[in-house]
Amino acid sequence: MAAGNWIVFDLFKQWMSDGTFDMDNDTFNVTLHTNTYVPNIATQSVYADLTNELSTANGYTNGGLALSAVTYLRAGSTTTFDANDFVWTASGGSIGPFRIAVIHKVGTANAHVNPLVCYCILDSADITVTTGNTFTIQLNASGIYTVTGATS
Repeated sequence: MAAGNWIVFDLFKQWMSDGTFDMDNDTFNVTLHTNTYVPNIATQSVYADLTNELSTANGYTNGGLALSAVTYLRAGSTTTFDANDFVWTASGGSIGPFRIAVIHKVGTANAHVNPLVCYCILDSADITVTTGNTFTIQLNASGIYTVTGATS
């Protein structure tokens, strides 16, 4: 499944410049949430603010899947945050239902425990991955997000 737009949480924008995030070296996880989770970019800032995450079962682990091959690269006036596609395989039962994915930093920085980066509404309907099947969130070819501006 191709991911829709990733929407960054408001405080992530501030924390990018105060040392809370080290995009080159931090560890990031992606979590899956039911349709009853309501993202709020203005008021949610850390993992503890999230609700309705799937429980650990059948190939999903509460707390999320670690992003692999994370890159944070600058080319001209564009900086890109990217990783490998996210993949879960259902085993021993179904994973889901879920509808929303959230990316957060793993760990504490500047007294913020597991600060949030962004979220994505994966589909307009619930998704369930049945036993033996794989669910992949295919990231945009341009990465999870890009920041652009004038070159200096």
